[in-house]
Amino acid sequence: MEFESTFTGFADRSEAGRRLAKSLSHYRGKPDTMVVGLPRGGVVTAAEIAEDLELPLDVLVVRKLGTPGHEELAMGAIGPGGVRVLNEDVISSLRIGPDEIEAVVRRERIELQRRERRYRGDQPPLGFAGRTVIVVDDGLATGSTMAAAIAVIRRHKPARIVLAVPVAPVETCEHFRRLVDELVYLETPEPFQAVGYWYVDFGQVEDQDVVRTLARVRSRAGAAV
Repeated sequence: MEFESTFTGFADRSEAGRRLAKSLSHYRGKPDTMVVGLPRGGVVTAAEIAEDLELPLDVLVVRKLGTPGHEELAMGAIGPGGVRVLNEDVISSLRIGPDEIEAVVRRERIELQRRERRYRGDQPPLGFAGRTVIVVDDGLATGSTMAAAIAVIRRHKPARIVLAVPVAPVETCEHFRRLVDELVYLETPEPFQAVGYWYVDFGQVEDQDVVRTLARVRSRAGAAV
């Protein structure tokens, strides 16, 4: 017998973050624990978690590699430090050549560097080594950018990686369960459709929104010291 999901969606990214925080309450105030948001929307969700759990917040910029001519279809993703994750099935099925891949990588690397400068300013990264890192996005579809983010974090030898997302397909969750130490999710609706389908308000998050959100959390953390 098949059961239809009664889940109708989150109000917005902030509400999703507050709900996720309840499922992560065992990390509240834990030393050597931090929250990392993937821009842009994931930073909004991550900020709610960081504030509720009284943990520091940082940003990790990763960029999807869109398929030439079908940019919404990911053939992989890149992250800081030269990290590159490729979807060989997509590349093979669409016969995408090495030169085409490199052209997309070069373009996205420029945008990655621009965003890092814009979001971080003169703030150095908090550092992942020896820490429990709770990495957050506003949802997962194929998970290409999250896979790149996890690869970046793993390079820095964290004590533990916790992946936290409000909504994702079942098969994507099962894939990531093998890549992290702990997976926390709220909903796995079927059929999945798309991440934005499960939000009442899934408006565009701009660069300045990310900068303001990071500054707000940092200032409140500083005031609490």
